[in-house]
Amino acid sequence: MIIHVFALLAIVLYLVAAGGLARPLLSGGQPLNRLALSLAGVAVVIHAGILLGMHRGALDLHFFAALSLVAFVVSTLTLLVSLSRPVAALGVIVFPLTAVLIAVDSFLAPPTLPHAMDWQIKLHVTVALIAFSVLSMAAALAILLAVQERALRHRQFGPWLRALPPLTLTEMLLFRLIGAGFALLTLTLLTGALFVDNLFGQHLAHKTILSIVAWLVFGTLLYGRWRHGWRGQRAVNLTLLGMAMLVLAFFGSKFVLELIMHRPLD
Repeated sequence: MIIHVFALLAIVLYLVAAGGLARPLLSGGQPLNRLALSLAGVAVVIHAGILLGMHRGALDLHFFAALSLVAFVVSTLTLLVSLSRPVAALGVIVFPLTAVLIAVDSFLAPPTLPHAMDWQIKLHVTVALIAFSVLSMAAALAILLAVQERALRHRQFGPWLRALPPLTLTEMLLFRLIGAGFALLTLTLLTGALFVDNLFGQHLAHKTILSIVAWLVFGTLLYGRWRHGWRGQRAVNLTLLGMAMLVLAFFGSKFVLELIMHRPLD
């Protein structure tokens, strides 16, 4: 099947791109960022074609399709950010994970049909998808920040540490992403309140509660940063806590209902 051929090509390109970005981290060799990001760009384009072909150009929110779609958005944002900021190491985390999710969606997941949605729900879902993706990038940066801080505390000044962006740049980008994600998450909650009619009938009550908890966590972090200058491990912990709440909100029910109880979401 032609989709499988393109899926394999995208997987290989994502993995090779990640390898090129990881080269200075692993060996201290010359960075291959330009080549790696070019390959990632081709992979992103192919990934878009796979999503359009497999899911008929519609928003498919079934479990594995949604994971692949989120991975596509995160990879696209990672590519765009890396073109303007020296944080290409972020792709070392994002691109291999995207390759895995393409493989699962293309070769292991059962075929699905997208649910029909009116434009209001599509708007809500699109905003939610972008919010989740931006905050996913923030979580990946938080992990990178934690690794850098730990290495500096233990005086582990290897070539991989020198290849990473300055700590202050990583931290600045982290809070910019959290700020943008928080604004989008706020818009997600507002559009959900306006456009979603039946929270309990559509299995959305717990999603709303967990999303509000995540919104409170990220809002607290941003306030603490503005008012008290929070940073370091506290910022990392709160970012990962907020992201954990969003993962449960976005994919927890899908996993239980679709994969365990075999009851697709409405």
